[in-house]
Amino acid sequence: MRPIQKSNKLADVCYDIRGPVLEKSRQMEEEGHKITKLNIGNLAVFGFDPPDEIVRDMMLNLQNAAGYTDSKGMFAPRKAVMHYTQSKNIAGVTIDDIYLGNGASELIVMSMNALLNSGDEVLVPAPDYPLWTAAVSLSGGNPVHYVCDEQNEWYPDIEDMRRKITSQTRAIVVINPNNPTGALYPVELLLQIVELARQHQLIIFADEIYDKVLYDEAEHVSIASLADDVLFITLNGLSKNYRSCGYRAGWMVVSGEKRHAKDYIEGLNMLASMRLCANAPGQFAIQTALGGYQSINDLVGPGGRLLKQRDLAHKLLTEIPGVTCVKPKAALYMFPRLDPLIYPIADDQQFAYELLAEAKVLIVQGTGFNWIAQDHFRIVFLPNSDDLTEAMGRIARFLEGYRKRHSRG
Repeated sequence: MRPIQKSNKLADVCYDIRGPVLEKSRQMEEEGHKITKLNIGNLAVFGFDPPDEIVRDMMLNLQNAAGYTDSKGMFAPRKAVMHYTQSKNIAGVTIDDIYLGNGASELIVMSMNALLNSGDEVLVPAPDYPLWTAAVSLSGGNPVHYVCDEQNEWYPDIEDMRRKITSQTRAIVVINPNNPTGALYPVELLLQIVELARQHQLIIFADEIYDKVLYDEAEHVSIASLADDVLFITLNGLSKNYRSCGYRAGWMVVSGEKRHAKDYIEGLNMLASMRLCANAPGQFAIQTALGGYQSINDLVGPGGRLLKQRDLAHKLLTEIPGVTCVKPKAALYMFPRLDPLIYPIADDQQFAYELLAEAKVLIVQGTGFNWIAQDHFRIVFLPNSDDLTEAMGRIARFLEGYRKRHSRG
């Protein structure tokens, strides 16, 4: 029989966070191996529970969640999001500017599908959260990666960004706080990005899903709060700040210069209607989450579990010879570098396979985040301190063996 092929649209689409190395991990688990999974920010499996009031409100409202909602979402949670944008100093947002989605991920894809024609370009950071690159490609566009500078706190290289803008460029993606690096961008840098967008009439897509997961008393500034003459699409949700990944409750906010974007907004409305609505139980969680006690502050503040695990993971990683890592100011991840002179890695996916096979630790290789070299990988620091110490020890022993096998002596 004639083989059934996948769509050509998927030729440049990949999502290695759940890619081939994960498949190998599943095979090993089926064979009885216990794998420590440092590959994905799935908080629930590490004992980070959502706030009780969110769970209770969803349960109490389940009887009202069987029907379709408005295609953009229910009024009450959208109003809560509107108030949240006001607290972030994002001006001019109305209820009609807010779209609820099945997580921010659905809305990322929707926002790209509504915008891009074949050959359009979008500036995406390197490293990036790979869904952005995938969504641009799937929508017919070309992702163009601007470099974030590890020597400068992983901040975007503004000059590199400027050089890569062409007549086909439609938008700039800003992931702040950043996944996978944990970087948090200062206002001065955000203003430079806004100025680039202003000069070239570009849209700014702001992925702010970790805007409350901040360490060392850091503060997050929404880039959309810095101008009203540029079009901003800001994305956020409950997955990380409220440990509610599986509830799939996210939102997208259109703000700034909307007068010239009426056709694009019509496209967003069309796509929102086509998927009928976001899941209703998840929508019921949003108002309670945003208006309730912000327990994330207990986890990231002094003595908090996430803060302690960040510090522990960073200490143990950087004690390994040839491993350096910019200490994250936000989010749940580290993106350490392996000195190529000590670890001559030709294929970082193969490196991840070998680490999995020998150490039973699952990580994601750096090129899975569209990084430009084979010298990085990403881990989450979500396991409790004992498990994290064990996992870092296994990585250290594996790297010791790797150094010996590849020693030039």
